[in-house]
Amino acid sequence: MRTVIPQGFRLAVSTAGFKRSDRPDLALAVSDAPAAAAGVFTSNLFRAAPVQVGQEMLRESKSARAVVINTGQANACTGQQGLADCRRARELTAAAVGLRPEDILPASTGVIGVRLNMEAWGRGMSGLDDALGKAGLEEFAAAIMTTDAFPKYAGEVLEIPDGKVVLAGVAKGAGMICPNMATMLSLVLCDAAVDPAVWQAMFARVADATFNRATVDGDTSTNDTLYGLANGASGIRVDNPADCGRLEAALTRILSDLAYKLVQDGEGATKVMRIRVTGARHDKDAELAARAVGHSQLVKTAMYGKDANWGRIVCALGRSGAVFEPERARVSVCGLEIFSHEQPASRDYDALLREPLQKRDIELDISLGDGPGRYILLASDLTHEYVTINADYRS
Repeated sequence: MRTVIPQGFRLAVSTAGFKRSDRPDLALAVSDAPAAAAGVFTSNLFRAAPVQVGQEMLRESKSARAVVINTGQANACTGQQGLADCRRARELTAAAVGLRPEDILPASTGVIGVRLNMEAWGRGMSGLDDALGKAGLEEFAAAIMTTDAFPKYAGEVLEIPDGKVVLAGVAKGAGMICPNMATMLSLVLCDAAVDPAVWQAMFARVADATFNRATVDGDTSTNDTLYGLANGASGIRVDNPADCGRLEAALTRILSDLAYKLVQDGEGATKVMRIRVTGARHDKDAELAARAVGHSQLVKTAMYGKDANWGRIVCALGRSGAVFEPERARVSVCGLEIFSHEQPASRDYDALLREPLQKRDIELDISLGDGPGRYILLASDLTHEYVTINADYRS
């Protein structure tokens, strides 16, 4: 069953040949009317040209008509010419579909240091106007993939007292994933009318609770971008606290789904670790502990090897920077406590965990004491395939 596209949006994909000529590598989403626009971007100091242009656009206007995304060329660390290329690409896109350049939010992904191929961009514009409305969310998600193994999309029909609102989202990313808003791009479309300031604040909160709690390899990209467009085409206005809460909950479910899929599709990944830390002094200590475990290459390779090596988890906790009493720390894997009181459990946990560790989803529960701090992080394992993919990435 195909995911429903919110009312008033049309999607198109095109094959420009930025890196390969055998599949679409350019995607466009157009709203039939101006839409409230939200954006959350990378915290990397080396911001790609489309990130800079997108931020500039949202400072000047809180509405947009379209988002255009290309793969194969990140247009990051390309200087003033990269900025000029990005702006020219918006001009070409606007001319192709009858919009203004300032209506279009850009995003790019691919190899850092590679400028946009403007000749290829021109090829991608051919027939784009006729293609609008012919692509589904699945095709859009597939067109923005790079090393992704599968397209990532999610949608929901939200019922509120005044009627139904549709949300739909796409994301791409498999490597360089540690959003600190990974290479990670995402777009959410919504057919409700929402105040732009409310929409932006909502996106910032939800990004922090979802994408910012997912990691594959600990690398934050130059190009991380999350856009949201809400065009009001459903005729439903979301403006009271209760409905805003419902909309934010739906947005959280969609981005949580996409964040999980990013980790699931981590380059070469076979596992998704859900690392829950509780009992910390405060949330920041819990986050330090979770990220130390999730980024530990030794923990990640142990999970790949289906090895309940609690020593690697405990070692990561001890160097995390979180403040806690070691004798109060407890570690459970797949629901089985294997470490407490500074020593391993007196049971054959290797035998008991042999079957649970065969599964894709691995639960790691860590208690640091009885404080109020807590944090959840999704993390992948580390496999031979990750090294192979990234050793050959530019070849």
